[in-house]
Amino acid sequence: MSIISKEYKTISEIAGPLVFVKKTEPVGYQELVSIKLSDGSVKRGQVLDTSDDLVVVQVFEGTSGVDKSAAVRFLGETMKMPVSRDMLGRVLTGAGAPLDGGPEITPEKKLNIEGSAINPWARDSPSDFIQTGISTIDGMNTLVRGQKLPIFSGSGLPHNELALQIARQAKVRGENEEFAVVFVAMGITNEEKQMFMKEFERTGALKNAVVFLNLADDPAVERIVTPRLGLTTAEYMAFELGMQVLVIMTDVTNYCEALRQVGAAREEVPGRRGYPGYMYTDLAQLYERAGRIKDKKGSITQIPILSMPGDDITHPIPDLSGYITEGQIVMSRELHRAGIYPPINVSSSLSRLMGGGTGAGKTREDHKGVSDQLYAAYAEGKDLRGLVAIVGKESLSEKDRKFLDFADIFEDRIVRQGVEEDRSIERTLDIAWEIIAELDMDQITRIDRKYIEKYLKKK
Repeated sequence: MSIISKEYKTISEIAGPLVFVKKTEPVGYQELVSIKLSDGSVKRGQVLDTSDDLVVVQVFEGTSGVDKSAAVRFLGETMKMPVSRDMLGRVLTGAGAPLDGGPEITPEKKLNIEGSAINPWARDSPSDFIQTGISTIDGMNTLVRGQKLPIFSGSGLPHNELALQIARQAKVRGENEEFAVVFVAMGITNEEKQMFMKEFERTGALKNAVVFLNLADDPAVERIVTPRLGLTTAEYMAFELGMQVLVIMTDVTNYCEALRQVGAAREEVPGRRGYPGYMYTDLAQLYERAGRIKDKKGSITQIPILSMPGDDITHPIPDLSGYITEGQIVMSRELHRAGIYPPINVSSSLSRLMGGGTGAGKTREDHKGVSDQLYAAYAEGKDLRGLVAIVGKESLSEKDRKFLDFADIFEDRIVRQGVEEDRSIERTLDIAWEIIAELDMDQITRIDRKYIEKYLKKK
């Protein structure tokens, strides 16, 4: 470890958010750094890379005002997040400083922001339902505790509104369960910041949430730190306080752009589309901090939200995220143009862990069959829309017209709901049975006969 009292005035280069320092003492990776400028002000940084000849320091506040005469001091410790139960109800900057006018956090502990990997043997399988109040998620792509289920959006689509609605409505069912939301916003505009703060306060959701807001004009380096601060907070609440924690991160694309910016400043050899070759590993370090641990009551569930550049689902960010996570919720520009909120395309969406979190004792006994029937009938109706464009509706059989009408009813009754509308899973399934009743009995092929007799109410 480096000698804390020693200062180095050996800066050889300044590039973007990075400072390159020639050193004479060994320095640890991710060690904290203070940089004293010629005007007496101090900036904070962290060791990004170290070798025998050179130390690369990323400066959290950006390198404006830093010159080669600045004094660099290595502090001998890594970055830690002060955590406490009293963090609930607080709004913090992307660097963890109070943004709500409240006092500094009085820590019960200070935890390393990189966290510690969950031993695969100690992981418990995600199996308990989390209700978001949104039918297309709860009914069709169920979220379970410990899962990581990203939302793939596009520029201009209402993913921020959806993120706020989930943060406001999400809950676990069952007695004596403490639930908290850690909301991490990265690279947002000042207008979005005001919207997030206003909505959390207006709805009262803030009392069970910790909010981190990193702005677009904050340094790129801070954007890399922000999700790690949020996840460290979530780990403390889940695994030390026994809470069920939902982490919502928006927008992961802004985080990846910050990775690319820092990589370019380091003159790294770029990978796909100019992003660093290690982006998969970096994203996995964030996503894999979700989960449950055997013999611990708490859990961390993640909903990362990312906007796909050019609506391209094969872009490196959604592509790599899809490999690491357990499904995806895909937002549709076509549904958005049709005025449907939330514009979730269930045909392209998937929750790989849905089977473990549904059924009797978790949601309802008929859930799986109802979901399968909705998927099948909606897919049939969407296919027929293409055929109608060619041959006209009059050419369809009566059976096909039922499926065609079903697709419209499905989008209007299941997909469409109000921004303030919080549906229970029972209400979602009841609406599903109401629209399944529009089909003929021989078209209902995915549901067990005993559930049809119990729940179906034909007109």
